[in-house]
Amino acid sequence: MIQAATFLFIGGTEIVFILFIVIMVFGADKLPEIARGMGKTMKSLRNATNDIKHEINKSAEERGIDTSVAQDVNEEINKVKDDLQQFTGSVKRK
Repeated sequence: MIQAATFLFIGGTEIVFILFIVIMVFGADKLPEIARGMGKTMKSLRNATNDIKHEINKSAEERGIDTSVAQDVNEEINKVKDDLQQFTGSVKRK
């Protein structure tokens, strides 16, 4: 399993530095407003993505296209990913 969580290959120190710069530029009183706006944007982006997926699946089913192939590929990818994480976890411990 991954030992340290990273977000876009950015470590904890870099995140703290970015937050410091954001506080200096916008001020502490504007941070909740900015975070709220970013949250709403992420939610609308997620909803739009889900709508697109739903429309694609609906269109494929109407045309008789088999979508189970994509699910099978995703399952195999997840199996390989889990095996790789188990392997790297055992290597890191040694």
